[in-house]
Amino acid sequence: MQGNPQVVDYFIDLLRGELAARDQYFVHSRAYEDLGMAKLYERIDHEMQEETQHADALLRRILFLGGKPNMSPKAFTPGADVPEMLQKDLDTEYAVRKALRDGMALCESVGDYVSRDVLLAQLRDTEEDHTYWLEKQLRLIQMVGLPNYLQSQMGTAA
Repeated sequence: MQGNPQVVDYFIDLLRGELAARDQYFVHSRAYEDLGMAKLYERIDHEMQEETQHADALLRRILFLGGKPNMSPKAFTPGADVPEMLQKDLDTEYAVRKALRDGMALCESVGDYVSRDVLLAQLRDTEEDHTYWLEKQLRLIQMVGLPNYLQSQMGTAA
């Protein structure tokens, strides 16, 4: 099927963003594991897997619409410590949320409601799961202090 070129190009850009988010979560999850933060490792490893699923959905849609995917992730810089890693992940989710909303508007403007629904599913994950959880972690650091927060993330994961 030949899709709208604007939608295909937008999906290719979104794919590159999801690949970067996946890689960022990958680096951060392994850093948490190395620090002994088992709970953070488990959660961020889960987020990495969800970003991979998001990239897969975009890739499949690009191919279905007759596009040629670009599998080069966008550039990113990993965080240096726990608060910075959490903040960088949150900033990434905010950027993804905006891109998904803009993509949905584009899809609606050209009448591609199936592509819009692909993005809507990802927006729900981004807003209701990823963003909310990251905001909560940063709020906990402010409430209980960094040493207490870090201690709560040690030990075995659930």
